[in-house]
Amino acid sequence: MRIALIVPCLNEAAHITTTLARLQTLRHNGHQIIVVDGHSDDNTAALAAPLASQVVSCQRGRARQMNHGAQLADDADVLLFLHADTRLPEAADKLIVDKLSQSSRQWGRFDVRLSGEQLCLRLVEFMMNQRSRLSAIATGDQAIFVRRGLFEKIDGFPDIALMEDIGLSKRLKQHSKPIHLPEKVITSSRRWEQQGVWRTILLMWRLRLAYFFGADPQQLKRQYDS
Repeated sequence: MRIALIVPCLNEAAHITTTLARLQTLRHNGHQIIVVDGHSDDNTAALAAPLASQVVSCQRGRARQMNHGAQLADDADVLLFLHADTRLPEAADKLIVDKLSQSSRQWGRFDVRLSGEQLCLRLVEFMMNQRSRLSAIATGDQAIFVRRGLFEKIDGFPDIALMEDIGLSKRLKQHSKPIHLPEKVITSSRRWEQQGVWRTILLMWRLRLAYFFGADPQQLKRQYDS
């Protein structure tokens, strides 16, 4: 079972080399690493090139970038979407392949741990993981993986500016319950630390609630970036 790891990025020169270096074992195991750059203003693409199977550019937008990468992975059995500041657990490929092989479920995600050491971040990650268990909704930080056939069947990520991970999860849930892998991916807590933990919590809950009630994702993206 071959996995294509699709890494969308934008101005990630500070992190992309470290992220991709940690994926080389998976690459040596025969899996693909496809980096999709949103026309970065820095040298992200150049830094990624020696460490990836393919580096391509497309119009900015995480959903568009991930869909574009998925189109290039036409010989992969499984698609794994990984943020440029997120680290997979050891032997992630074996964990995914074993679970998919043993189950009729067709997609899943890992638990997440935030990189910072603040005690309040432990509460945040606990809430994120519990919410995913109860709702069967995965976030992009949790390294969503899916059989390529199902991804194509549902037309991939919805082409929206924000909440594309929630949109994808809702589509996938109509066909299969998710696999929950308790092994943790480690994702950067930089936004939480820069913007403030409680401020970020309130912002994300407000945006999710607005999305649930039909708010325009483009407008939500402007609030998220402000």
